[in-house]
Formats: sequence, structure tokens, C-alpha cells
Amino acid sequence: MDKDKSFYQYFSFKRLMQTSPFWSLIFWAGIWEFIGQMEWMTLLPPLSAIWFAFAELLEQSAFWDAFAMTARTFGIGLGLSVAVGVPVGVLMGISRRTDKILSLWVNLFLSAPITAVIPALMPILGIGDATVIATVILFSIWVVIIDTQAGVTHVQNSLVEMGRIFGCSRWKIIAWIVVPAAMPEIITGIRLAVVRAVKGVIVGQIVIALIGFGGLFSTYLSYFLMERFWALIIVVFVMSFTIIGLVELLERRIAFYAKTR
Repeated sequence: MDKDKSFYQYFSFKRLMQTSPFWSLIFWAGIWEFIGQMEWMTLLPPLSAIWFAFAELLEQSAFWDAFAMTARTFGIGLGLSVAVGVPVGVLMGISRRTDKILSLWVNLFLSAPITAVIPALMPILGIGDATVIATVILFSIWVVIIDTQAGVTHVQNSLVEMGRIFGCSRWKIIAWIVVPAAMPEIITGIRLAVVRAVKGVIVGQIVIALIGFGGLFSTYLSYFLMERFWALIIVVFVMSFTIIGLVELLERRIAFYAKTR
């Protein structure tokens, strides 16, 4: 009797749900499939049909062209956000004057509805990659600046004093002591910027240019091709989770810097 009880406890639903997150995914996928098969919601097709549509997408050249365009604009926009945001954040962290000048604008753009500002870019940059890249930058650069500034301001003064004792110049202290010590916050800012950059690239392609994945989203909605629409959403989610996972691996590898501050 005790063996049967332990057997049922081991394979209980609650234990399986707590053991692995994949069981939770399977559970909700089953609910999705059931609702889709019952045709209760026309906007939510069966998950099995979405997977067939996903397989069809992989065979279309239009999908790969949109994927290449989206990945290119996303990569360039995020790279520029990091390349500009980190130095600006460091400068704001070490200079009170720079912080007073820029902090108002950084916080303003961070909280502002960027989507409403995006159409103003089209007359300036035209319809194409430049507009989408600018959109990605507007979405993602501010969190990089703020987190970098936070990391720099939390560096212990003893580390800076140690650099001065050993005769390091101001720029050597910043490059060899301040930036490495602030690296955990910098990586956190980059991870958050990835999430915002994904939003920026899709919003930019839909609102401004109707190219790339944004163009495909609009086309699938216009013709009510919901299976392909949801399949494309899954592709975007997989891209986002993959990049975030890689950044988290980097974040764990340099986490030891936080212990030295």
C-alpha cells in the first residue's frame, strides 16, 4: 500500500509540473490545441495547424528574405545602442555635470511612447532599413545607458583609490577598474535592451516600412492567415529567447565581478 502511494505521489500531476517547465508547456499546448479544435475562437487556430504552417514558412524564400532583413536591422540597431549607450552611461556615472544634462532626456525617452514618435522618422530617413534601425535604437538604448550609469555609480571608492595609489591615470582607472566592476549592470542593461530591441524592430517594420517580419505580419492579418501569423510569432519568440539566453550565459560568466566591488 505504501509503495502504491509513493508511486502515485511520484507521478502526480503537481510533481510533474514542478519537476520540469516542459510539462507546463505541454499542458498549455494541449489546452491551446483543444480550444483550436473546438473552433471557439477564430483568432486561435489549433497548435497542430500552426506547426504545419511553420514548416511551410521555412520553405518560402519570402520568409528567409524577411528573416535576413529583420536580423540585419535588429543586429545593427542593438549593436549601435550598446556601442553608444555604454560610453554615455559611463560618462553620466563619473560626471555629475553630464548626468544633470542628459538624465532628464534619458528618462523622458525611456518613459515616452516611442511608437507615437516613430512616424516622424520616415520623412527624414525614408522607407527602409535606416528607419527601422533608428526605431530599434530609440527602443533599446535608454536601458543600456541607465543600467551602465547605475553600475558605475555603485563602484566602490576603494577600488578607485587603489588605482590612484598605483599611479593609474583617470582614463586607465575608468577602463581597467570602473567598467569591469560595473559589468554586471551593463550586461543586465544589454539583456533588457534585447527585449526592447525585438519590440522596436517589429514595430518599426509594421508602422513605418511594412517590410521584413512586420510586412509578413500585416499580410497574414490582412488575409486572415492566422496559422502563419502565429507561426511567425513563435519564430520571433524563439529568436528573442535564444539571444536573451546567450546574454544570460555571458552574464553568469562575469558575475564574479560583482563580488569584488
